[in-house]
Amino acid sequence: MVTKSLLPPVAIAAYVSSILTIEYGGCISNFTIPLFANGSPTILFHDEKSIDQTGDPAYLSLLGQTVSPGQLSFNGPVTMIAYFLHPHALKALFGIDAGELTDRSIDLNYLEQAKQINLKEQLLNAANLNGRLGILNDFILKLSAKDNYNNAKLAFATAALKNNHNPNALSDLQVKLNTSERSLQRLFETNVGVSPKMFKRVWQFHAAFQQLNKYQFDKLTDLAYQHGFADQSHFIRVFKEFTNLTPKEYLQKSAPYNPKF
Repeated sequence: MVTKSLLPPVAIAAYVSSILTIEYGGCISNFTIPLFANGSPTILFHDEKSIDQTGDPAYLSLLGQTVSPGQLSFNGPVTMIAYFLHPHALKALFGIDAGELTDRSIDLNYLEQAKQINLKEQLLNAANLNGRLGILNDFILKLSAKDNYNNAKLAFATAALKNNHNPNALSDLQVKLNTSERSLQRLFETNVGVSPKMFKRVWQFHAAFQQLNKYQFDKLTDLAYQHGFADQSHFIRVFKEFTNLTPKEYLQKSAPYNPKF
């Protein structure tokens, strides 16, 4: 299996935070990709039908904010591409109320923007991975050219909460934005898909998860404190909430293949 994490082209970096590609040759039966909370809506493409798909396969999906853990499983070789979007991108690129997609996905090819250019067919028929990346880059670039949404306030708000372990982070943000708690709540629920409190918790988990996933730690206690958890037990409880696994169980399960998803 070949896994790559890529930076987006500069032209679309205001909408895409990172790109993940996975090329799996089919050496392990029931190959599973976890779908865990990461604070980012996602454009997800895979060129094979997943095990749990029925009917018309959704090779190309648009995922909203993920809170409850999920997974995709495959029996054979598959190439997967994930474009992790900035929190405001669902509204900016697709005009979608982010709250409608929380813990949900839709077949992206049903949206007019993708249907008009037969995006799914283009991706399935592309000769190689680089060709598929080029198609998706062009698609997002064309959508961004039609973006009339002023996302400066939201971009500031989400950046202010990422990896912010200050217990007063939310009240401080209200002061900086000169807004009420209820207005901040509506801003996030409509444009991000979760409350500001949940967004902050998701990012706290995701930052710790990424470090755990890369084995960049000596003790779980140190990892917990580094990311603002009260102690190791607190970190384990939150980790299990977002993955249905303890950190130890996750590392054991991912040992044969670690896609760093």
